[in-house]
Amino acid sequence: MESDLRSIGELARDSGLSVSALRFYDGADVLTPARVDPRTGYRWYAPGQLADARLLARLRRVGLPLAGIRAVLGAAPGGGAAHRVLDVHLRRLEDGLADARRELSLIRRLIDQRENPMTTTPAEYRFTVPARALAEALDAVRFAVGGDPGLPVLAGVLFDLDGGLLRLVASDRYRLALAEVPVGSPVDAPVAEAPADGVSVDGVSVDGPSAAAIVPAALADALRALLGSATGAVELALGGGAVRIEVDGHRIEGAALDHDYPDYRALVRLDPVRRVGLPAADLRAVVASAPTRSLPSGPDGADCEVAVLAVDEAGRLTVAAPDADGDAGGGADAGAGVPGPDALRVAVNRDFLLEALPAGADGPLVLELGGPIAPLAIRTPGRPGTFSVLMPVRLPA
Repeated sequence: MESDLRSIGELARDSGLSVSALRFYDGADVLTPARVDPRTGYRWYAPGQLADARLLARLRRVGLPLAGIRAVLGAAPGGGAAHRVLDVHLRRLEDGLADARRELSLIRRLIDQRENPMTTTPAEYRFTVPARALAEALDAVRFAVGGDPGLPVLAGVLFDLDGGLLRLVASDRYRLALAEVPVGSPVDAPVAEAPADGVSVDGVSVDGPSAAAIVPAALADALRALLGSATGAVELALGGGAVRIEVDGHRIEGAALDHDYPDYRALVRLDPVRRVGLPAADLRAVVASAPTRSLPSGPDGADCEVAVLAVDEAGRLTVAAPDADGDAGGGADAGAGVPGPDALRVAVNRDFLLEALPAGADGPLVLELGGPIAPLAIRTPGRPGTFSVLMPVRLPA
């Protein structure tokens, strides 16, 4: 009955949401009123909507994004979907806290160096990593190193020592590649002592040092050549603005790039909507032969060949060229049926996608799509810390 309806002001009072917030969530199709007065536009809410409004208020307090709020409120009862959304968000918050701890540790060091410039020197960490694992990591990220002279910070590979892992990162703004290498025991104590922080790796607390250096592309290539087919251990030294590497009695060293690498961690916490797995060789063949359209979407606005990946709820993949009006259009099927109108579509730079596929690999890969404007991830099963992220191409309206 209409007499049971709550006004927008009453719902705001009883739920803890503001009137402006309720208007916003109505416009976002998250919490729409039961009735809107056609003359005044005033909103009225059904009694059962109070529980949704109170839940929405709490979801806001923990910072759940709009898409997550919509998913929780729209989830079918008993299916577990709402709890999965909350689990993903909790992991995101925990990762953010770990990032904040790392940054605060670095900030403390910088403050110490600023306050005691004559007595405090940057720490240098010496440690070992498996040669083969380091070679594979360099191969996995080298393609994404930036070449824009206006962005010298991206002209190298970030070596990020984080407790028990050495993470290699490369990006040119359009794609980002990461690879992880397990770290052996430190060779010796740091030259200048710095606090060793507790970090979390896959949910397990790991105590160890943290250090980072941007290795110039030329030095990274020299290191890869030095590694060759080595199977032993590599000794690395990071810190003090320099990088040193010793392999089988051979040593190379050079200056690290004197820049602060952009924070990449938040960029790789993806919430995929669709996943599709297939052999790398099959994906390479499909993408290489798929129709494309030349669009000004490459670096510096240069034309690039754009293809549209579409994955339906059954995991079937289609690769097509964008239509002239910017829509995904039809296209060549990847071999598992043509996805329907509900397929999730992402436009990508075809050549960048091919470069992101592991060279010569024929094993399984997993594509993760989050939406038309969300990054696309290319993963190798069994190697969660080694993957590539490709930024989507915005199609013309």
